[in-house]
Amino acid sequence: MRAWMAVIGVLALLCSVAGAATQTTETLKGSSGELKITRLGHASVKFDFNGKVIYADPFGKFGDYAKLPKADLILITHEHFDHLDMEAISKIKTDKTVIVSSAAAAEKNKGFKVMKNGDTITELGFKIEAVPAYNVVHKRDNGQPFHPKGHGNGYVINFGDLRVYVAGDTENIPEMKDLKGITAAFLPANLPYTMTGQMVADAAKAIKPKYLFPYHYDMGDSQLGKVVNLMKDVPGIEIRGIGK
Repeated sequence: MRAWMAVIGVLALLCSVAGAATQTTETLKGSSGELKITRLGHASVKFDFNGKVIYADPFGKFGDYAKLPKADLILITHEHFDHLDMEAISKIKTDKTVIVSSAAAAEKNKGFKVMKNGDTITELGFKIEAVPAYNVVHKRDNGQPFHPKGHGNGYVINFGDLRVYVAGDTENIPEMKDLKGITAAFLPANLPYTMTGQMVADAAKAIKPKYLFPYHYDMGDSQLGKVVNLMKDVPGIEIRGIGK
């Protein structure tokens, strides 16, 4: 038990101090091919599947995007600067790159394809579902949620039979119970903008993914240690992507 708690403490310390800047790559095997998942820091994730490269919320503070592969598809959850970084996007974008975003993120960016909560589209052979992402508990001083309902998106991306949920900035909202057959879930764990460790654990138990990828835990207080501790005895859910 002491050894386990020591590991928890080290993980939390590393994530809060180092900002989770170390990139980690995991491979998931599906019936249609291998999916390589690379955490790029913060809420940024890169997916490689059958020769296509997909990014979610690229953010240049945590990496040099000029050195990364060009994007076939970019998903933007909402318009906040740490999710919509046009400089980072410019380094991975080509004339053929498809960029999908919320309506607010597309307001000042021509060519973005807008999705709203509940929409489903297929781009480059990938079925993409836009799902709600919002706050209920955490609010600004004026009483407004950091992320109002209906404003931003989470995304479920279908890589063949592998269903990956990228939650964006959200809390453990009731709609998460409607997500079915999720292979991997990326759930944010930073305060005050998204979820506490307890909220992440509750969300994971509702979604029941095979793999839980805590992310977005490198700005503000780290909740990663709490997530790991709360999930250690939950059967059927494996935590991935938190460091090598």
